[in-house]
Amino acid sequence: MDSFFQTLNPSQLQAAQDTEGYLRVVAGAGSGKTRTLAARYLYLVEDLGISTANILCLTFTNKAAAEMKKRIRAHLPDQDLGRITTFHGFCVGLLKEDCHVVEYPSAFLVLDEEDKEAMLRRVFEDLGITGRDMTIQDAVDYIGWRKGGRGYVKTLIDPDLERLRDHEKQATTLKDKVLYRYFYEQRKCYGLDFDDLVYFTLYILEQDRSVREKWQHRLEYVMVDEFQDIDKDQYALADILSGYHKNLFVVGDPDQTIYTWRGADVKFLLEFDSRHPGTKTIYLNENYRSVPPVLAAANALIAHNRDRLDKKLVPVRAGTRKPLYFHAKNSQLEADWLTAQMRALHDGGMAYSQMGVLYRAHYVSRAVEESLIRSRIPYVLYSGVEFYKRKEIKDVLCYLRMLYSGDDVSFLRTVNEPRRGVGRRRIAALKEYAEWNQCSLFDALLANLETELFRRSRAREYVRLIEKYRAIYDQLDLTDLLSGILSESGYEAALRASGEEERLDNLAELKQAVYDFQLKAGEEVTLGNYLDHAALFTNMDQTERAEAVKLMTVHAAKGLEFPVVFLCGLSEGIFPGKRANTREKLEEERRLCYVAMTRARDRLYLSDAAGNNYDGTGRLPSRFLFNAGQENVDYVVPLDPELVDRAQNLISGTENLPPRVPREDPQIGKTVDHPVFGPGKIIGVPRDQSGYIIQFDRIPTPRTLSKNICLALLQ
Repeated sequence: MDSFFQTLNPSQLQAAQDTEGYLRVVAGAGSGKTRTLAARYLYLVEDLGISTANILCLTFTNKAAAEMKKRIRAHLPDQDLGRITTFHGFCVGLLKEDCHVVEYPSAFLVLDEEDKEAMLRRVFEDLGITGRDMTIQDAVDYIGWRKGGRGYVKTLIDPDLERLRDHEKQATTLKDKVLYRYFYEQRKCYGLDFDDLVYFTLYILEQDRSVREKWQHRLEYVMVDEFQDIDKDQYALADILSGYHKNLFVVGDPDQTIYTWRGADVKFLLEFDSRHPGTKTIYLNENYRSVPPVLAAANALIAHNRDRLDKKLVPVRAGTRKPLYFHAKNSQLEADWLTAQMRALHDGGMAYSQMGVLYRAHYVSRAVEESLIRSRIPYVLYSGVEFYKRKEIKDVLCYLRMLYSGDDVSFLRTVNEPRRGVGRRRIAALKEYAEWNQCSLFDALLANLETELFRRSRAREYVRLIEKYRAIYDQLDLTDLLSGILSESGYEAALRASGEEERLDNLAELKQAVYDFQLKAGEEVTLGNYLDHAALFTNMDQTERAEAVKLMTVHAAKGLEFPVVFLCGLSEGIFPGKRANTREKLEEERRLCYVAMTRARDRLYLSDAAGNNYDGTGRLPSRFLFNAGQENVDYVVPLDPELVDRAQNLISGTENLPPRVPREDPQIGKTVDHPVFGPGKIIGVPRDQSGYIIQFDRIPTPRTLSKNICLALLQ
């Protein structure tokens, strides 16, 4: 045990041994947070003699809890470590012991997400609800929102099931009818979903003093990992449980708060000391993961945020290689540069499994995946589906195939997507007709449109769409063809109506892929050419092998590290995302970029692509590249000064910062003589570079004139 504590630095040792009262540990990326938590737990048990039954250590994920237990079991092999657990895991344990307070049996059923959706599908079937009325995801989101206030618990614990049915009958909206029927189904089987676990626990602790005091007295020390990721209800739970002994230890990093969309708030950690008088704060700033140049860029980046505690990561490891930045002319060249670097590293002896490719959103992976496949570099996509295997991409490609080949596979995928009332019964009838008449399913539909079975469906809309574009697809620009199909099929509108933002982003990237392919192939490109091109990727069999490059979003990379990180898609509108339209959202995007950079141990590669998006808008390098400091990054290709000016002016305008001082123009400082305004001096250049700003002697405020006029007036 002594040897274990000797491995701690002074700040880690202080955090491990300062056991009484409120303690906030601000632990930077790679600073040994898990080691410190384990050391504190061991100190409490081995040195102070505290029973493991009286220590609660709450983690954010099962993986984090398992890692904690693994480290502690190496020193305490025979101890019960059941109270090293997630918030939800602890709540299950408390409810098993005390749910009798709300008249639930200890053998209540925990409903996972799949159980919840299956239960909602039964509710939809019972109430006669179709996807045209509401989607399962709509229902899940609405139920989660209604449960957020916690007032629903009284309704759900009502032992009179008929009262729940009465609520359903009296509901004035379809969403509320679904809500109360879902409550009824839950109550009938004593089922609790993940939201209920925390809300029921809080309800019992707040309503029953004897249960609250029992747990408060029992839990002498409460520790919370990743405190920057918890929501307000988890915060309330930690506060209640530590309310008697007031020994609450929280550890986290406000600079890594990246889950505000699910309830996290950077202020929970920033303001912890003001909410808990007497709080001690310890900083863990020594970084054991990344080389100094990577940390220099990350420190410079995050310093631009206002909502943070002033700290800097201090490197422990040695290294001199700065992050390398490449500005490509287009997305394909960006991806090809990335794969060329990977190939060179691999040829130099580095395993592909030591490389991670990170991006802001899944759709950014498309160009990288294509380049990896062409280069025959093995890869694994984490927390997502390969671009050309994503449902919406396959759906739309099948629409295009219906125009080109009309195959039965494409027909079955598209005829009822979005829903047109062509369900299993009608499909079965078409299959029987097609088999009997030796024809395609589409031809079978054409032959049966006027029958009673299909007259009430919207199959005719589908037929009109396919026949219209079959007649003209070879005369249309590919991007126009794709846009027409997405619009007139109702596919894009259906995604927009259901709020499927990520799927819409993927469709936008598909449009970009078609645009890029068309640009490269030239005027002679055909629909058949593109479908053949796409098939090369959709038919690839990418097996998950250990010896493979890892591709993932930055959110999925949280808690991971790689010897080499490739951070791609660093363009305005991509990273930061186009919806980062407030200072708070922009700061979260910057924190996300900080998390991405600090995943790198030895080498960090940054990249973006110039050119135009499919909608004609130009791409600019991300502000995060400039935030990291040009002195901290090596540029493969120097950026054009005009491009830098445009990017910097955009940044100044969107962050309410003072405008950037323009690069020196040879005309600044020269005098002019205007026929009306009189003599003056050129003092600057406007943001759009369209002219010159002149301060005239006889006018108190400056005027902006066009370049041509100014040059003509120069003395």
